[in-house]
Amino acid sequence: MIEFIIIEDNLWYINKYKLLIDRIMMNYDIEYDYIIFDKCSKQILKLLKKESFKIYLINYKKSKQEDELIRYIRENKDDWQSLIVLFYISNIPKVMKENLFIMNAIDKTKKFENELLRSLQICLKNYDQRPNTLRYYYKKVFYQIDYKDIVYIEKEPENKRCIIKTINQDYYIQGTLNKIQTLLDNRFFKCNKSYIINKEQMSSYDKKTNIIKFRNGLEITSLARAKKRELINYLRCIN
Repeated sequence: MIEFIIIEDNLWYINKYKLLIDRIMMNYDIEYDYIIFDKCSKQILKLLKKESFKIYLINYKKSKQEDELIRYIRENKDDWQSLIVLFYISNIPKVMKENLFIMNAIDKTKKFENELLRSLQICLKNYDQRPNTLRYYYKKVFYQIDYKDIVYIEKEPENKRCIIKTINQDYYIQGTLNKIQTLLDNRFFKCNKSYIINKEQMSSYDKKTNIIKFRNGLEITSLARAKKRELINYLRCIN
């Protein structure tokens, strides 16, 4: 699921953005939606789906509201995966000089359609590449972890981050398990509210003790009752 968050107060531009989005999305079998706001506010983030892949199209008016929103997305929410495209008139936004990973800034006074289409194509390539590796930013550091190396992902108690257990070491990632699951492929299985496991890293499951063992020797003991049949079927190669 992709959410295009359009922050724009001019109806002509809104309709133009939507038209270009629809045109490029015709080539993809991906569910998407637009969420439209007429001004910047940190409150809009509460209205967005937590599990979606987000592409922000922001009308940049050189006001502190736009700068605050962008910094809030990146630094306060620690969201370095969502993509941000700015639209401006006359001068390139100063925020482009900051290390906030703005994908593009487009001059609205010129013929911007081709530039926007190119930016959207790049955005969708980022979305398409997700099945190969888990790619994310944590505390301004970029991580790229091969799916095959992930054993399981554990929700850290009383914290808004998770621990990624890999074959060789541990990593941290910001966000809920539900949000992280949207970044993974179908080899990953949420076995309860605290764990997502890589089924391909499993070695056995004991129904009596409810213990899942993994190839590298790690094990967990928390499989939800409603998930048992699905996991057993996988191990029997019935799924």
